[in-house]
Order: sequence, then structure tokens, then C-alpha cells
Amino acid sequence: MNLGLRKIEDCKYDAVSIGEIMLRLDPGDSRIRSARSFRVWEGGAEYNSIRGLHKCFGQRTAVITAFAENEVGRLLTDLIEQGGVSTEYIKYKKTDGIGRICRNGINFCERGFGLRGGIGCPDRFNSAISQMSADDFDFEKIFGQDGVRWLHTGGIYAALSETSAETIVECLKTAKKYGTVISYDLNYRPSLWEAIGGLPKCQEVNRKIAEYADVLVGCEEDYSTCLGIETDDNGDLSHLDPETYGRMLQKVTKAYPNCKMAVCMLDTVTTASVNDWQVVCCVDGEVKQTRLYKDLDIYDRLGFGDAFSSGMIYGMLTTEDAQKAIEYGAASGALAVTTPGDNTMAVCEEVEALMNNGDARVKR
Repeated sequence: MNLGLRKIEDCKYDAVSIGEIMLRLDPGDSRIRSARSFRVWEGGAEYNSIRGLHKCFGQRTAVITAFAENEVGRLLTDLIEQGGVSTEYIKYKKTDGIGRICRNGINFCERGFGLRGGIGCPDRFNSAISQMSADDFDFEKIFGQDGVRWLHTGGIYAALSETSAETIVECLKTAKKYGTVISYDLNYRPSLWEAIGGLPKCQEVNRKIAEYADVLVGCEEDYSTCLGIETDDNGDLSHLDPETYGRMLQKVTKAYPNCKMAVCMLDTVTTASVNDWQVVCCVDGEVKQTRLYKDLDIYDRLGFGDAFSSGMIYGMLTTEDAQKAIEYGAASGALAVTTPGDNTMAVCEEVEALMNNGDARVKR
């Protein structure tokens, strides 16, 4: 599979993301409503993928985002630096001390267990990144002068505000001009889209963005909701198999000829602690699928799909083999949910061992 990747020596970064990064407050094994202490993580769909690309897979990465210029913004910057992701493209916006001008998003998350599902309680309105326009970032420098091989972004950032939707399109246009490969995670969140026009606006924006994407990623309902492309059973997801989803992805690549690879993540939830996990993709009309991770034990499911994207992008950057790429992604996602926090704590050797049917014996 030829994506036309830029040469490593011509680019400062292997991969860059644009999106919102929030401060996650995690009550551990407790509930948000009864917690007396919280552990702090940084997290955001687009960022999680790019962090995993560096921390797990050793790629050169950076993030395009914005923070309110205050102590929480500095904390977020420090957390990103600890993850090894470059902060050189982060912008800082003046604030008035109480969040009227702008603020940093926070996200209270509990991981769930058994029959009790996980809960996310975000508090992100008026965040600095939601107010930034294309004029606030030097996309020409980032993609032209510095050089980037891969850009990853997603539907959560696109839905933050009218301005975000416009900014992401301008970012993609510039990236495309300089030959950067683009992946887009549809990642539908109805609560975000309601504020800027609901489902009609969601489909308008996502269809426009999809015209620039070389790789589209989502679960089954992301494709039907964001792009209006249904399975053969018109949205009945109760009994469909990988072959059915493969036919849906064939529709996607026909509808968007620029899309060289469409990916569907199949995550069957038995309980909050046990899932079945598999990935299907369509490349050049051909459907491929990963092994099935049956009865996968879940410790913290946040970042499941983001860790998939990390592995998938790494596989494409290093092999340009779609089958290998989705196997990297599926194994990366499976390992990421065995540890707390939004971000994977796996290393590449562990991912490759799992791809090769490694087991959970103690390593001595």
C-alpha cells in the first residue's frame, strides 16, 4: 500500500496532532461522587494517539493545541513534556483568572467495573483551543518549513466550536499541500455537536473533512452518524460480523476516493471489565481483519481507540502494510486498557509479542 509518505530526512516530525488536551482527574477505584482524592493525567483523543506514537513506538511527535496561560496550563505543558511530545507548537492565551476569557478543559473520569459502566464528566466550555483560529497557528511553517510525515486529528476537536471546525479544515488543506498523510478519527460525541448545529452540522463538517483524509478511523456508529454510511442491516448492530462491516467500509472508500484506508473498530462490551475486540479495514476494495481478542480484561478503557491509532500509524509509517498496521493497532489498544490513565504504558516489544501470540506469563 503506497501512501506517498514524505522521506524521514525531509521532516522534523514523524507525526503531529491537532486537538484539545484536558486535565483528567481520576478517582482511582472510587467514584467521582464520593472521592476525596484524585490522580492527575493529561488526555485528549488526538493527543493520546500522538503520545503513544512517541512513548511506545519511538516516533518523533509534536502537538498543535492551546492552553490558558495559568498554572493549570503550565501543569498540562509539564505533563506533555514528561511524555516526550514536543510542545513547540502550543499557543498560550491570556485569561482573566476566573475563566471568562478562556480556560483549560478538565475531565473527571471513573473507570467502571463489571456491571457499572465508566463515567466521564467533562468541563471544557470556553477552552483556549476551542477559540483558536487558523490564523493563530503557522501551518505553513509546521508542514512546509519543518515538515511532518503524518497528521492525526479527530471529530472531538472538530466539534468543539464553529471556529474549531473551520480551523481543522485549514490545517488539513495545508498538510495536504505539502504531502503529509492525514488520518481522521470520526469519534462522534453528540453532546458536543448539539451546541453548534446538531447532527446536520456534524455530517456537514465530517463529510468535508473526509474529503482530505487518507485514512478514516471509527467504530460502526461513527460512520453511520458522521457520514451517513450504514451497514447492510441499516444500523442494526446487534448481530453483525466483520464481513458485514467490511462491506460498509467498501462503501466508505467508494464514497471518498481520496480515502486509501477505512478502519472500523469492533468493540463488543460484555461488561465494563470484559470486552471482545477486533479491527476491520478496507484497502483498495479489499477487506482485512485482525485476530479476535476474546474476553479481553479491561482495567481502564479510556484511550482504547487512541492506542489503536498509535499502533496503526506506526505500522503504516514503518511498513506501509495495512494488515500489519491494524495488527499493531489492535495489539496496542488491547494492552493500553490493562493500565490506568488515558495513555498507553506499553512498549513496542510488548505490542509485537502480543501480535505474535505472546502470553501473560511473568517475565523474569
